[in-house]
Amino acid sequence: MTAAVSPGYSGATAEAIRHHYDLSNDFFALWLDASMTYTCALWDDGPDAASDTLEAAQRRKLDHLVEGARAAGAGRVLDVGCGWGSLLERLVTEHGVGHAVGLTLSDSQAELLRGRALPRTEVRVENWLDHEPAEPYDAIVSIGAFEHFARTGLSRAERVAAYREFFERCRSWLPAGGRIALQTNVKGNNVRMDKQTVRDLMFIIDHIFPESEIPALAEVLEAAEKRFDVVRLRNDPDHYARTCGEWLNRLRAHREKAVALAGEKNVADYERYLGATVGHFTNRHLGLSRIVFEAV
Repeated sequence: MTAAVSPGYSGATAEAIRHHYDLSNDFFALWLDASMTYTCALWDDGPDAASDTLEAAQRRKLDHLVEGARAAGAGRVLDVGCGWGSLLERLVTEHGVGHAVGLTLSDSQAELLRGRALPRTEVRVENWLDHEPAEPYDAIVSIGAFEHFARTGLSRAERVAAYREFFERCRSWLPAGGRIALQTNVKGNNVRMDKQTVRDLMFIIDHIFPESEIPALAEVLEAAEKRFDVVRLRNDPDHYARTCGEWLNRLRAHREKAVALAGEKNVADYERYLGATVGHFTNRHLGLSRIVFEAV
């Protein structure tokens, strides 16, 4: 069971996280790639871009963040929001990491991951705010979890304070020069929205990711000030539009099985969510930031 988080915790509750991620492992497996990586891929932008596959793009993303965090060959690496374990597996099987620790709030994700019995890997159903490592880490990676670190309804100052707490914890777990590779959705700069866009955004907040607020990029950077330097930052909204489009196509291709696993309403909700999200990134209502921080 997940330990009760510290008083004053400002992020989405474990119940809200499980509302989404515990729907059904088999349901997600129908439309994610084989590694069950449920975050934005990194697509090839070279001459072979059109023929790139979701599987290759997800591996490329994981390797990009591993390289940014300088995690390859490290003794201890922390994955905050480890999902179904694709990064943990890549760390220990492809990048020679001595020990990889993954944190999740999803019992379903942890159950599947523990069943895989990956070598030199530990998965904990635990909030990062309650994490007390026995030893420091050499590198930290967090992919698609930061969006859950502040609840809807908080003021900007409250959100920044919640994010600052995360960076303070990470700084205490890393040596000087240690790195965090962070991937997160951020608010886009296009605030001109038609009524349908607003309705779809509210639908996602209310029904898909309750209690979670997407940060503004400026809030993330402000929260890390005086603890970490930014050494790399890229914005890839088109990559997430393509990723969500691929997921939607795969879900529709397996719709009958999806309904049997999760029910008609859930499948329809996910079709709406994924389809709308393609537009949100294409139209720059949302961005996708990949940031490398270095501890000072």
